[in-house]
Amino acid sequence: MTNICSCPPEAGSGTCDLRISVPVSSCPVCLKTGKSVDSLTLKALLNVPLTEVRSVEYSFCRTLDCPVVYYSEDAIQTFLESDLRERVYQKHMAEEHVFVCYCFRYTVGSINAEFFRKHASTVVEAINAGIQAGQCACDIRNPQGSCCLGNVRLIVKQLENFEL
Repeated sequence: MTNICSCPPEAGSGTCDLRISVPVSSCPVCLKTGKSVDSLTLKALLNVPLTEVRSVEYSFCRTLDCPVVYYSEDAIQTFLESDLRERVYQKHMAEEHVFVCYCFRYTVGSINAEFFRKHASTVVEAINAGIQAGQCACDIRNPQGSCCLGNVRLIVKQLENFEL
């Protein structure tokens, strides 16, 4: 069984970013509605003492120009990218060295380079093979807390459209 972006259940408890999620609250900085994220994701990615993580719901802010990555449902607490162990793709979508796939370490640049070298991309198939082999942990390694395939497919589609 797969969800709407064809991410199999083996992709972890998180699913594709394209899924419908129930909004928790708005980001206190950009005022846009974020995506609910499991506290395990925060605990895995934050580079701060875990005593700073409260027992409340958190959301992921995917707004490109907003400095906030995670915020609490009551909007009292925020975590910025400088509080994380990884740079966040949604905040740096055009930067070559930022990971799009955190489990298998594909960057925007590596996807672009393969496409321009081969006029095709094998990254989606490679990620799917890794998922099938049980090597994926997007729910805890990806700052968005869910499968990267939606983001990866979008990059590949843009490259294919560009080449036409």
